[in-house]
Amino acid sequence: MDITVLVTFLAIGALAGWLAGTLMKGRGFGLLGNIVVGIIGAVVGGFVFSLLGISAGGLMGSIITATAGAVILLWAVGIIKKA
Repeated sequence: MDITVLVTFLAIGALAGWLAGTLMKGRGFGLLGNIVVGIIGAVVGGFVFSLLGISAGGLMGSIITATAGAVILLWAVGIIKKA
């Protein structure tokens, strides 16, 4: 893995985590928390999008997929915390 790919991957994760935190709670979780939520969200989003037959490519597609997955992740965590 090239350093440029790693930095891009972390930047997309941070942006997606921040966007999801803003959409779901009105605030982010700090840089490290945003990166973790965004990276896990990218996996969740990729899985959900593949189940729905949706393919998103490129930088914007990656950001949208990761953000959607992070929103789903935060929603699920919120449901579990209430139980």
